[in-house]
Amino acid sequence: MKISAIIVAAGSSRRMGFDKLAADLAGESVLSRSILAFQACPEVVEIRVVTSAEKLDAVTADAERLGITKFVEAIEGGAERHLSVNAGLSRVGPESDLVAVHDGARPLVSPEAISQCAAVAMETGAASLAHRIADTLKRADAEGDVCGAVAREDLWAMETPQIFNVSLLRRAYAEVLAQGALVTDEVSAIEALGEKVRLVENREPNLKITVPADLLVAEAVLRA
Repeated sequence: MKISAIIVAAGSSRRMGFDKLAADLAGESVLSRSILAFQACPEVVEIRVVTSAEKLDAVTADAERLGITKFVEAIEGGAERHLSVNAGLSRVGPESDLVAVHDGARPLVSPEAISQCAAVAMETGAASLAHRIADTLKRADAEGDVCGAVAREDLWAMETPQIFNVSLLRRAYAEVLAQGALVTDEVSAIEALGEKVRLVENREPNLKITVPADLLVAEAVLRA
């Protein structure tokens, strides 16, 4: 099994107020920790990072500093996530069986979780790490007043990586681009084709760094 990894790192970090991917997390940047997880996964054969034009050189230099032997290149992303993913997908070679798309802002993913998800994708064609919703869910109106409950049975929160047969994801993104659709993740693109995606329950911390407090939580997890 050979996996080509696309790490998406082209976001604007609007909610963070500063570049969250460059933020220090126990001695390394958030993005570096995401890259290191894929470097340590034995099935991954190549890593591409999709980022903004002004950070291409910095990402490449950091990969060299870290000794990331699987790093291939940093690629300029697009204005929307799906355009960034498609830019990376266009560079994946024919030798890869699977393509894994991962948010650079999820630095806690483990190599073992990546391997587990990949094994399922190899069997089914499409898989994603996810976790079951444990919180009580309520629906509210525009003013924030509760107007109903949402049953949490069978509800899952999506994570990354999301891993697919290369030709399947290319077919899904060709359809997304042809229709001018906006998708927030690769599972949505596959669903639009009418194809199934198998969820792989991840019981390990894999939070997405979104607000400054998330860095404190992530650092606590790493130090534990």
